[in-house]
Amino acid sequence: MLGKRKRVVLTIKDKLDIIKKLEEGISFKKLSLVYGIGESTVRDIKKNKERIINYANSSDPTSGVSKRKSMKSSTYEELDRVMIEWFNQQKTDGIPVSGTICAKQAKFFFDALGMEGDFNASSGWLTRFKQRHGIPKAAGKGTKLKGDETAASEFCGNFQEFVERENLQPEQIYGADQTGLFWKCLPSRTLALETEHSTSGYRSSRERIIIMCCANATGLHKLNLCVVGKAKKPRAFKGTDISNLPVTYFSQKSAWIEHSVFRQWFEKYFVPQVQKHLKSKGLLEKAVLLLDFPPAHPDEELLSSDDGRIIVKYLPPNVTSLIQPMSQGVLATLKRYYRAGLLQKYMDEGIDPKMFWKNLTVLDAIYEVSRAWNMVKSSTITKAWKKLFPGNEENSGMNIDEGAILAANLATVLQNTEDCEHVDIENIDQWFDSRSNDSSCRVLTDSEGAEDQSKPAEQKPSNKTRKTELHPERHISHKAALEWTDNLLDYLEQQDDMLLSDKLVLRRLRTIIRRKQKIQNNKNH
Repeated sequence: MLGKRKRVVLTIKDKLDIIKKLEEGISFKKLSLVYGIGESTVRDIKKNKERIINYANSSDPTSGVSKRKSMKSSTYEELDRVMIEWFNQQKTDGIPVSGTICAKQAKFFFDALGMEGDFNASSGWLTRFKQRHGIPKAAGKGTKLKGDETAASEFCGNFQEFVERENLQPEQIYGADQTGLFWKCLPSRTLALETEHSTSGYRSSRERIIIMCCANATGLHKLNLCVVGKAKKPRAFKGTDISNLPVTYFSQKSAWIEHSVFRQWFEKYFVPQVQKHLKSKGLLEKAVLLLDFPPAHPDEELLSSDDGRIIVKYLPPNVTSLIQPMSQGVLATLKRYYRAGLLQKYMDEGIDPKMFWKNLTVLDAIYEVSRAWNMVKSSTITKAWKKLFPGNEENSGMNIDEGAILAANLATVLQNTEDCEHVDIENIDQWFDSRSNDSSCRVLTDSEGAEDQSKPAEQKPSNKTRKTELHPERHISHKAALEWTDNLLDYLEQQDDMLLSDKLVLRRLRTIIRRKQKIQNNKNH
C-alpha cells in the first residue's frame, strides 16, 4: 500500500519554471511527478499564470523570488506598489536605503495617497514588506546599493563582440526603458501661499502614468513614446481617437509595464517601425533591442520578428544605473523638458494655480510629454551609449548642462510672476530631479476644488445671448472663444489625418485665450 505523499510547497521560481515548461508542451502528469505534486496543483498554477508572473515582475529581480513561497498581498496594496517602485528606483540610482528611511517613506506615501486606516510603519511591517518582494536583509542596512561593475564590464565586452559578429551599425541598435511620471506636479513654492504647508488641501500628486522611451544608438530614430495608464479610456479622452494620439497608449493596473502589454508593443509597433526606418536608410532590416533584466519582459526567444532578424538582448541584473542607455541621462532629460514645459504652460495661461490644476488633464500631459521627447537631442542619446560604444559620441558636441540653464531661466521668470515670488533656482532644480516622493512636488486636492464649487455659479447665457456671440459681426467673449476652441480640439482628435503640429498650435491658442480671460477678470474685480 502506497504511503501518503509528502506535502511539497513550491517557491515562486518553481512555479515560474512550471509555467515555462507548460508552454513548451510538457504534460501535467509529467510535471506532477517531477515536482512531487498533484496534477490539480499543476493545473492551478496554469490557471493563476498571470497572477504569478505579475507578482514576480514586481519583486526584486536579483534576490528573494527563488525562495519566496507565498503571494500574500499587503493590506494596503496601492501603498505596496508605490513603495516597491520607489525602492527599486533607489537601488537603480545607488542611493543608500535603511529600514528607518523605508518606514518614513511608507508613512509619507500613506498620507500622500490619502489612504484611510491606522497604518503603522513598524519593524514588523518592514519585515513583511521585504519578504513579499524578496528584498535581502542587507538591503535595509543603509549600505549603498551599487551596480555590479564586473557584470557591466563583462556584458559590454560581450555585446561589442556580438555587434561586430552580426555586423550591426549604430542605426540598427536600439534601447528602451520605462519610468513612472507623476504628471500633475509643480514646485511646491510655485503653488504656495505663505500657509501652504499647514493647509490640508495640499498633498503630493498620485496622478501617475508609465512612459517608455525607445531610440537607436544614433538618436536619429526615436519611436513614439509608449504611455501606460490605469484607465482604458480616461475621461479626458472623450471624443478622442486613441490611434491619433502622439504616443502609443495602453492601459493596465500594475505599477510597471506587464508582460502582455510589452509583447503587444514590440510586435505591433516596435518591429514595423524599425523595419520601415531601416528600409528608408537602405540598411538590412536587422536590429537588436537592449532591455533591462527580466522578469518584467518576456523571454528573449519570445521577442523577435517573424523572420528572426529583429531580436532582443537583456542586460544582466543590477547594471541599469551603469550601462542602460536610457538611464544615462535620457529619461532624466525627458522629465526635465516635461516639467519645464508644464511650468511654462502655467505661466503662459497666467491663471490661478487652483484653476490651472482643474484644467490640466492627462491628455494635456500626454501632449506635453510627447513635445518633451521631441526636444531630447540626438546628441544626448548618443552620449548615453558611450559605455557600450566608446568613441561613438566623439562628434556629439559640448557637454552642456541643459537642466541648469532651464532652471535658471524659469526661476528668473517665476520670481516676477504672481504667487511664485518665493521660487529660486535651487527649488526648480530639486523639482526637476524629483520623483514626486518628497515635498518638492505638490498639487491641490479635490477639497480645494470644492471651495471653488461653493462659490455662486456663473449664470449660463440664454439662447439669445449665445446667438449674439456666434454672430461674426458682434463681440466674441473669451468664454465663447474657449468653448469653440475646445470643440475644435475635440474635432481634430477624431480625425486620423491631422498633424501633431496643427493640434499644438490650437492648444497654444487656447492657452493665450485663457490668459486674456484672466486679465479681463482681474480688471473687472
